[in-house]
Amino acid sequence: MSKETTEATSGAKRHGGRYIYEELRKQILTLKLKPGVPLDEVSLAAQFGLSRSPVRDALARLISEGLVTILPNRTLLVTPFEIEEFPNYISALDLIQRAVTRLAAQHRTDEDLVRIRAADAAYLDAVSAGDFQAMSETNKALHMAIAEAGKNPYFISYYEKLLGEGQRLLHLHFDYIVSTATSSTSLGRDHDEIVDAIEARDPDEAEKAAHEHTMLFRRRFLAYLQQNLTEKMSVG
Repeated sequence: MSKETTEATSGAKRHGGRYIYEELRKQILTLKLKPGVPLDEVSLAAQFGLSRSPVRDALARLISEGLVTILPNRTLLVTPFEIEEFPNYISALDLIQRAVTRLAAQHRTDEDLVRIRAADAAYLDAVSAGDFQAMSETNKALHMAIAEAGKNPYFISYYEKLLGEGQRLLHLHFDYIVSTATSSTSLGRDHDEIVDAIEARDPDEAEKAAHEHTMLFRRRFLAYLQQNLTEKMSVG
């Protein structure tokens, strides 16, 4: 058994279902576990050196986040993502992102703003370090801090699921984003207008900035597809 596998098994035994959840989530978001790959409780339990119960708990949490799908025949698999569905994904993300950002500008407290600024600073640190995993996690944390400032739990829950799907798309084309950005500073400044509008309590400007942010993500991803994938795929 390799040192890496031994350490992973040891970590799993110490932390149980939480460790399994975090490890599987990381592998899904970084595409080490590809969309559509089947997952088996028995095999995972053996891999992590644990019983099936903590594995089942971890998978249930991933199902609730939309990262794992359970089929009618009870088969589990990493949730697929069809490129053809990208326009629908963007439509949903745009609508919810505009809503939560607008609400944040209307309802944020001073404490909320401190958390948003801190999350933005963490994201900038990750960009400067060129750490894709940290960029993905801190980007999501920033947007979740914005959503939580809006104080609507229904939007927060759905937005988190959309951002989770977006993390996989970000990892798919992080290299392209970094290589085409003029500098890490310009890449990291993607959120400035959103945060400034929330601080100014300007809901119209916040919603506009959120929409432009979604469209920037759309343009980057479509440019990545055009450069890296065949033209047979319809992406809208």
